[in-house]
Amino acid sequence: MADNSIGTAEQLRDPNYTPPLHKAIPLGIQHVLAMFVSNVTPAIIVAGAAGFGFGSNSPDFPELLYLIQMSMLFAGVATLLQTITLGPVGAALPIVQGTSFAFLPIMIPLVAGKGVDALAALFTGVIIGGIFHAFLGTFIGKLRFALPPLVTGLVVTMIGLALVQVGIQYAAGGVPAIGTPEYGSLLNWSAALVVIVVTLGLKFFTRGMLSISAVLIGLIVGYVYAIMIGMLSLDAIAGSWSNASAFALPMPFKYGFEMSAAAIIGFCLMAFISAIETVGDVSGITKGGAGREATDTEIQGATYADGFGTAIAGMFGAFPNTSFSQNVGLIAMTGVMSRHVVTCGAIFLIICGLVPKVGGVIRTVPIEVLGGGVIVMFGMVVAAGISMLSDVDWNRRNMVIFAIALSIGLGLQLEPGALQHMPDTARILLTSGLLPAALIAIVLNLILPHELADEATEEVSGGHAGHGHGSLPHDDHV
Repeated sequence: MADNSIGTAEQLRDPNYTPPLHKAIPLGIQHVLAMFVSNVTPAIIVAGAAGFGFGSNSPDFPELLYLIQMSMLFAGVATLLQTITLGPVGAALPIVQGTSFAFLPIMIPLVAGKGVDALAALFTGVIIGGIFHAFLGTFIGKLRFALPPLVTGLVVTMIGLALVQVGIQYAAGGVPAIGTPEYGSLLNWSAALVVIVVTLGLKFFTRGMLSISAVLIGLIVGYVYAIMIGMLSLDAIAGSWSNASAFALPMPFKYGFEMSAAAIIGFCLMAFISAIETVGDVSGITKGGAGREATDTEIQGATYADGFGTAIAGMFGAFPNTSFSQNVGLIAMTGVMSRHVVTCGAIFLIICGLVPKVGGVIRTVPIEVLGGGVIVMFGMVVAAGISMLSDVDWNRRNMVIFAIALSIGLGLQLEPGALQHMPDTARILLTSGLLPAALIAIVLNLILPHELADEATEEVSGGHAGHGHGSLPHDDHV
């Protein structure tokens, strides 16, 4: 609900309006809090997959602190590109950028068990993928026809399905604990359940910022609970705080530069999906905040900022950035469309990224506590994908496309050993599940005829006919 004390109704709808600073700063920090956990989570998951994350006892564990620091710093830098703009780069809208979950199914197979050595190829892929993403901005509008809700909904659902296993593993004690008596203990699960219960309570029984920051508050409560039950000691927190420096600058190409076909192809292909997601977010912001459609210039500028923000992040050891959808809802709630409010939030993120002590505290969050938050977040990714799929006209043609893409994509993800004889590049890309599912759905949607008789799928549907038509009028088209 709009706060008229900040400005007139006309001012609140104007992206160029600057509210009083004492009100702009708290509003900007709100935007950061709404995405804070989601922004640093990919760094934690990639480090865990590589083998130097939480509970690993790896000598490279301190590198996780740097990855967390860079996630905050370059989310802030990419957000500034969107709000302040640099020539044609940026939408000049209140768009908050952050590390994207979408790329995790690509990054996890790239680094699996390879330690810090795998990061050179990964970040080289991020840089090249970011440049390609920016290039897509020149003709992004022409790509939308190839990615209808059938495809985008499937892709987002696959992203969530690829990650839900991570949440359960974390809640049970983390990958390093698998095979030990502690894995899956009631103590571990209790910490995760506290986070889930608090998050759900705040989501459903509160309004405003408490509801929007439910996952963050749930993690804080879970963190306190972990201290109370002895899962985390105050000495460990104090040690991590004191060992982290008060200020540190990023290091260009800290992990080196290494060309990997799997990384480059994977990041470039995912750039298509991320670019279309950004188009949706920009449209959502202009509709919710200003009551109008986004202009071609705004969409193009936002895509440029996505790409160049990602490329710059990769140079310094940060992961791909994209626009954060949860901030679309926050703008609709506050009614404040000012891009300068989000600029305040971006500056706050940059300050956090330059102070490793912030990452030092984040690093002490028990894996079980994080698991509770991750279960909620990745479950919501699946739910968001299913919500997109509700806009699909579920005629027989679309059911068959969805069935083939999901079966192959999810199947390869669940049984990676089926590809053991494939070349490394192909194996890494295919076992993500996400890329084969997206590619199959896009190609089939473009080449298959639009008519398929109702009885044509009965023999393979096991008696489950399915007569839903989504939210669109029933016809034989996508």
